[in-house]
Amino acid sequence: MSDIHVFNHRAMATHFQARIADQDNTYAAQAAQTAFELADGLESLLSRFRVASQISQIARLAPGESLRLGEPVFECLQLAKKMELATRGAFSATAAALQSQPAPPQWTLGSFAVRCDRGKVELDLGAIGKGFALDRMAAVLRDWSCPAFLLVAGGSSILAGNAPAGTAGWSCGLGDDHAPCRYWLKNASLSGSGLAVKGKHILDPRTGRPAPRLNRAWALCDTAAESDALSTACMVLAEPEIAEILAAEKSWLVFLEENENARPLGSRALPLKEQSRNQRG
Repeated sequence: MSDIHVFNHRAMATHFQARIADQDNTYAAQAAQTAFELADGLESLLSRFRVASQISQIARLAPGESLRLGEPVFECLQLAKKMELATRGAFSATAAALQSQPAPPQWTLGSFAVRCDRGKVELDLGAIGKGFALDRMAAVLRDWSCPAFLLVAGGSSILAGNAPAGTAGWSCGLGDDHAPCRYWLKNASLSGSGLAVKGKHILDPRTGRPAPRLNRAWALCDTAAESDALSTACMVLAEPEIAEILAAEKSWLVFLEENENARPLGSRALPLKEQSRNQRG
């Protein structure tokens, strides 16, 4: 197996890491730096904490007003709308808005513009923005002929490209680097959501109340934007609701943590790599 080159960067209030295999270290470093620069650019557009960002500009729209959007912001908001529909409203980029206004804001996308229809369109892309950045970074690495990579954002969002030469994939666990149950991951994304780090920060967009699920949820999807949004939605969805969503989206897989073990839901197969001795059958 070839060497794996590891590069680190700080962006979007979290730690990004790029692991690149099957390439010269100097060339891999250049590719990683280009990908990190893209993440920095996306942060300036997508962060609600940047006064000049397009997300902050959207929050200043009055009902009936519109704002022209750049392609990355428009695409990210399109994905947010798609995931809101797919999760039956359990994921929403405006969930936090219910803390400052009595009803969810209404907004419309079209022709690379967003229109405020009702309320104040306060968007928080924290549950999809990092995943969107990983997807865009992956495209950069592929353009640089670095298809064997693993991208990580904050430890809770992982996007794998091709497997390193001589392996079945990238070894990924549900949780930290020492998680006992591990899987081979390639050309897919794994994201986790929970309350341990930030407390009750996940709100149910349908009620405005904190997420009822106490343990963690993970989601496996083809893209990091999808897996980030889905894992967040699974913190507020009841298990029968999750089962119905997965029946409609065969490429998605969900793990729900129960008593320090994670139980899979869905029909997508994920190759098991290894388990700790006390978990092996």
